[in-house]
Amino acid sequence: MPETWLSVGEVAARSGVAVSTLHYYEKQGLLASRRTSGNQRRYAREVLRRVAFIRASQAVGIGLAEIAQALAGLPEGRTPTKADWSRLSRHWRASLDQRIAELQLLRDKLDGCIGCGCLSLKACRLYNPKDALGASGAGAQRLLPSRG
Repeated sequence: MPETWLSVGEVAARSGVAVSTLHYYEKQGLLASRRTSGNQRRYAREVLRRVAFIRASQAVGIGLAEIAQALAGLPEGRTPTKADWSRLSRHWRASLDQRIAELQLLRDKLDGCIGCGCLSLKACRLYNPKDALGASGAGAQRLLPSRG
């Protein structure tokens, strides 16, 4: 393989991402590697930009599923460019604005919840907003059914 190929350790060191995280990203289809004759992973240098794109996206609150979808939309799995980031960030803006608004609302109501002291499952704005589970009946609604 050409010298431009990097080992997983080199990618980890240069990107600041743990080797296990790189393996996870690869398993999720976010990164691709080639194998040497000794079955060791090798990454093209361009993977560093791809890792940076993933980390920057995560830093602003984008989940890996959305990131994978964005990367899958690039022709031939190429490395994201500045233009790609601009296009995707415009697309993500509405979702981020909505989450920010929800967090601000939660922050503004947080003192009332803590003030009650009970964290009531019926009325708690954190655990059970708008009593969403109340329509499912009394008792715990998040438990898995017994397997007999």
